Amino acid sequence: MTKLFKWISIALLASTLSACGYNDFQSKDESVKAAWGEVVNQYQRRADLIPNLVNTVKGYATHERETFEAVTKARAAATSFQITPEVLNNPEAFNKFQQVQGELSSALSRLMAVSENYPQLKADTAFRDLQSQLEGTENRITVARQRYIVAVQDYNILARSFPTNITAKVFGYPVKPSFTVENEKAISAPPAVNFDKK
Repeated sequence: MTKLFKWISIALLASTLSACGYNDFQSKDESVKAAWGEVVNQYQRRADLIPNLVNTVKGYATHERETFEAVTKARAAATSFQITPEVLNNPEAFNKFQQVQGELSSALSRLMAVSENYPQLKADTAFRDLQSQLEGTENRITVARQRYIVAVQDYNILARSFPTNITAKVFGYPVKPSFTVENEKAISAPPAVNFDKK
């Protein structure tokens, strides 16, 4: 009789855990981690391209030292940031990650702008190949970030919805931070339009 009671208790516990969304949290948490892994892989791919790109540009634009230093410094900050699973549950760490990647993007934009001043550099096949790879990587980063945003959205909906929000609290599944648009205030401000002729 006690054996039967034990099996019934296990079955009830399993169905309760299933009904409360516990298994859904496991599944969605793994989806978030997988999507995050892809984001990290694409950022690493970009970081790996930078030394070759800088060296190629240096060959033509030797007096752009400030730009090279900015890119090198931003890359060092981005690659030294410790990316752990805890980043996904820590809004401050997540914002710091996003900030260092944004600074690297900004430094790379300045580096690419330098190439406009050097027609020979723009004609260099190695530079064009690296530029093409970098553009492809930036597109991959955008796609990976979008997939991560969707995975986090699905997870957060589960974590905030009743009755699964109770499961989230009991088992420690906090709402996860997501990527935000840089310069959100500047983007939300309406553009200034001036029709005066000068």
